[in-house]
Amino acid sequence: MIKLNSKFYSYIFAANQCGIHFLILRTCNKMKLKVRLLLLFALVTISISINSCKKSKQDYIETLITGNQWQLSSAMVTTYIGSGMVSEVTLDTTCNLTQMFKFNSDKSCTYTNFDCLTQTSKGTWLLSNDKLFLYANMTCQDTTTAKSSKPFLTARIVNLGQYSLILQTGDLQTYYSPTQKRVRYQWGFVRVKSQ
Repeated sequence: MIKLNSKFYSYIFAANQCGIHFLILRTCNKMKLKVRLLLLFALVTISISINSCKKSKQDYIETLITGNQWQLSSAMVTTYIGSGMVSEVTLDTTCNLTQMFKFNSDKSCTYTNFDCLTQTSKGTWLLSNDKLFLYANMTCQDTTTAKSSKPFLTARIVNLGQYSLILQTGDLQTYYSPTQKRVRYQWGFVRVKSQ
């Protein structure tokens, strides 16, 4: 019979311990890799979600505009000299015709009864990249000496909500001289359901 000394047993025990530590380290490294991959997947998912939210916000603005018709509720003209207001007049106070602005998803638009004249004007519309300006190229008959105009060719969107839309047209420039006369029109619309 071979007699084994206690030193031999201690070497075997140490070898077994090292093997166990090796297996534990190997398992831990695999776990770290899985955690890193999981974190990477989570980051990619979050970034895709953020990008899709940005797109749906842009689509939401167009959905607000095209959802229903907009009925004119107020029209005001304000005259300025430099930055000082000279006068403010409310327009169409005696008009009995309903004025409607309708935007379609195919980028066409119509305005009914502009300037309290029985008419339906047609054109196309577009939003600026920053969604702050509306461009509508329709020509409307009006009571000016020219007999027609493109009133919403360039309109600043002052407010756009679920139930209201406020547009400004006219002299919209940011920079002007202190003696420059400016005329600005403000159009207030409320949303009404399509018939």
